[in-house]
Amino acid sequence: MKRGRVILVGAGPGAPDLVTLRGAEALRHADAVVYDALAPDALLALAPPDAQRIDVGKRGHDAPTLPQEEITGLLLRLAAEGKTVVRLKGGDSYVFGRGGEEASACARAGIPFEVVPGVSSIFGALAYAGIPLSDRRHGASFAVATGHKDPGKPAQETRWDLLAHATDTLVVLMGMRNLGEIAERLIASGRGPATPAAVISDGTLPTQRVVEAPLGEIAERARAAGLGAPALLVVGDVVRLRSELAWFERQPLFGRRVLVTRSDEQAGDLAQALASEGALPVVVPMIALLPPEDPGPLDAALERIARYDAVVFTSSNAVRFMAARARQRGIDLALADRTAFCVGPATGDAARAAGFAAQALPARRGDAEALLELLRGFAPQGRRFLLPRSALASDALREGLRRAGAEVDSPIAYRTLPAEVDADALRADLRAGSFTALTFASPSAVRHFAALLDAPALAAARRAAVAAIGPVTARALAQVGLPPDVIAAEASPRALVQALAEHVAAGNQDR
Repeated sequence: MKRGRVILVGAGPGAPDLVTLRGAEALRHADAVVYDALAPDALLALAPPDAQRIDVGKRGHDAPTLPQEEITGLLLRLAAEGKTVVRLKGGDSYVFGRGGEEASACARAGIPFEVVPGVSSIFGALAYAGIPLSDRRHGASFAVATGHKDPGKPAQETRWDLLAHATDTLVVLMGMRNLGEIAERLIASGRGPATPAAVISDGTLPTQRVVEAPLGEIAERARAAGLGAPALLVVGDVVRLRSELAWFERQPLFGRRVLVTRSDEQAGDLAQALASEGALPVVVPMIALLPPEDPGPLDAALERIARYDAVVFTSSNAVRFMAARARQRGIDLALADRTAFCVGPATGDAARAAGFAAQALPARRGDAEALLELLRGFAPQGRRFLLPRSALASDALREGLRRAGAEVDSPIAYRTLPAEVDADALRADLRAGSFTALTFASPSAVRHFAALLDAPALAAARRAAVAAIGPVTARALAQVGLPPDVIAAEASPRALVQALAEHVAAGNQDR
């Protein structure tokens, strides 16, 4: 049995893309992930599908939480079973995270362990709020304290009397429950009530909220604004810089709810691209992708893949399903040494990852018609092409190649089916104007979305910004009565988000 170990990974302050490269790598090879309740779903999804995922709480004062002794015992037990255990903790494991206690327990038990530092909210949340932790114009020193303890307890707890004036900047984590008492203790100990202060809630997330006020008023202002945990308090003149440096909340998509209709397998890239621009992605898949009912034709094509002059991909889904089937059949696509012609950059990336020498279509038109034009330039007459496709794909590309004199095999690589959707909830959200924008990446998603709507919901959908990943999807939207406001310059999530952000920044959407 392999020797187990524990890896303490700091998840960062909230945004999943702030995890370190080493932390992401550890998650990808984990046998078990023991995580706090605030761990982002996107990070948990990095672990292998068969890895254990164990929620131990640690969200706040009132939420159910596994006692620390039981958490530590769980880590040791799993590692003793030979598992690689990732202990995923918010922020950094060694900043008020009891990571030191867990590491000490591993050391005493003879369990190998590793510590992967994380981006702490001490500076991560402040940076997203436009408040530097230090700045020579306003503060050359800082201190960090936990507000979890009752300020009214004896002095052997947090020494607020000394912290009040010991440094230029004071950051208090986990202090929302005791915010008023903390402010009072700091003022009573010599910190001026007019000192600039801010409370940052949900730092680095699209739901981030920041309240600024003088120290003497900050508790009342934060309470009136309805701010809650997770949040932190920062006190000091560096708060004055927020009016100039608050970059995150000034992004065109900040705080806007954007509907993502892609399949579960593909929604992640688009959702992450939206979140990096400050949007709040709401994933409601319209389609589900499945392997073909009869994989025989695809298997036959894979067995003779070396006989084809090139492979043609019109979607990254075709790449992914064909590559998965090749792995099941023990076929190494890289050894076939075939060139792949791809409809766009995202599909090209997927093809290269599968082992092909991919030539992606660089033009703005990321569709099958443009791909056919590209292939005609490579003298297709007399050549053999493999065109794995969706069961719903158009025959235009295949027939166009055949008319040009090519021999084309076009096996079905995957099926597209309607996903299970809570149609009532979706229609209610649309009628309530809950979405700033609706994004679509395939005609099948468009058709399934439209089939779920009644007349009021369709009218409401038109009031949101409608975004298409390419011209084929745009035509499908127009056919169902939702002509797109935005069409991506290329068929990629990043391009779609950029086009949507430019549309909103131009004042075309005010919510």
